[in-house]
Amino acid sequence: MKIAVIGGTGLIGSKLVNKLREHGHEAVAAAPNTGVNTLTGEGLAEVLKGASVVVDVSNSPSWEDAAVLKFFETSTHNLLTYEAAAGVGHHVALSVVGTQLLAESGYFRAKIAQEKLIQESSIPYSIVHATQFFEFLKGLADISMVGDKVHLPPVLFQPMAADDVASAVGRIAVGPPVNGIVEIGGPEQFRVDELVRRRLASLKDPREVIADRNARYSGAKISERTLVPGNDARLGETTFETWLIQSGGTARAA
Repeated sequence: MKIAVIGGTGLIGSKLVNKLREHGHEAVAAAPNTGVNTLTGEGLAEVLKGASVVVDVSNSPSWEDAAVLKFFETSTHNLLTYEAAAGVGHHVALSVVGTQLLAESGYFRAKIAQEKLIQESSIPYSIVHATQFFEFLKGLADISMVGDKVHLPPVLFQPMAADDVASAVGRIAVGPPVNGIVEIGGPEQFRVDELVRRRLASLKDPREVIADRNARYSGAKISERTLVPGNDARLGETTFETWLIQSGGTARAA
């Protein structure tokens, strides 16, 4: 089966391409550095020729409100248009658990717009809502600075290893379209502030993490369970401690 992976050279995409190839599929990494640009349409017709499935794990290079909205709206519109012309039978997109509850955030408004385009398209689809990745815990600290301290809401979340994300997305990609949302998450629940504190300690990062009920998450106010998947979520196997050991205590750059 030919599967085009949009964003196929990034953190999740590169892992996904390798896993699909290991299972005998023709997985093609599509990204600007491989000559495919979803914003301009460059290379899309060629890479989608003969593809049964398209998996979109791409992300906007800018998280500024207007830029991220333009990225997801334009790239998704172009993808769906070219997929229809190529006869693609399954569109898979990676999104985020809690997206519909995070509309205060410009980034999540863009993800909501992306999902709406997919749901209104004629192409059968599966939208995968993943929890936060272990690999991005330091990045979460970086965007949550107030002065010289990290302010995070002490709410529940259930993060997972990028490798488990790629495995779950791969299984969904080779299966039938669900024409709905599939949630995936990690095997353990934590408090956001608690786990970021542990991650920074593992990196010998001296920043202090403050549990702040008023702190926002990517610009949005969140409640106790906004970031937690439902009871029917598909869970990865990699625990945080196992991931720390496997990663040598440091995460790969995204």
